[in-house]
Amino acid sequence: MQLFPLSIISILLASVASASAQSQPARPVRIVLVGDSTVTDDSGWGAGFRQLALEKVEVVNLAANGRSSKSFIDEGRWKEALARRGDYYVIQFGHNDEPGKGPERETDPETTFRANIVRYVEEARGIGATPVLVTSLVRRIYNEDGTIKTTQTPYVTVVRAVAGEEKVPLVDLHALSKTDAEQAGEDVWADLSPRDEKGTVDRTHLNAKGGGVVGRMVVDALRTAVPALAPMFKPQAP
Repeated sequence: MQLFPLSIISILLASVASASAQSQPARPVRIVLVGDSTVTDDSGWGAGFRQLALEKVEVVNLAANGRSSKSFIDEGRWKEALARRGDYYVIQFGHNDEPGKGPERETDPETTFRANIVRYVEEARGIGATPVLVTSLVRRIYNEDGTIKTTQTPYVTVVRAVAGEEKVPLVDLHALSKTDAEQAGEDVWADLSPRDEKGTVDRTHLNAKGGGVVGRMVVDALRTAVPALAPMFKPQAP
């Protein structure tokens, strides 16, 4: 029986292992969405975002109705999100952190809210992922002159500041959606919003059409904020 030197056997085994690894399909890039109802598939931009992702991207939407930066952590939802081992975490909070939402959800912009946002950033990085911060989708409450009256500024300002301080990619959805809502007008955005049984327009959430429009806003801004993700989505319409 012919015996081969150990060096040749090692080379052969390494070649087999390399060939096996190359034959395995690459795992899709996993993007985990974290946030409140305005990020969900049913009443936010999550479904519109997912529809623009190519096959090499897996979008996991863990956003939940009514959650704030505080309650999402307290309920164990952030722990669950980290356990999904995403490559990117797209994080948007603020709507339910505002005053009047109850002690289980409310946060102070400059203290508890800031601390929570920093925690999301640090813990996403702690598992080797890239966090992306998103400012809150604007509430479409119009003044008589067609401008938007917003109460969201303190929370939006903190997200922008943390993104700059921590060198985190930022999608300034609040600015994008506010500008568009003011330029397009109330009637256009009413068509992107749900209505109740009496026909009253919901000025916070999105219907399927609105989810598609805002999902495109997020994707287009993400291309600039995270260039590595640009090839992961369908190209912009000409």
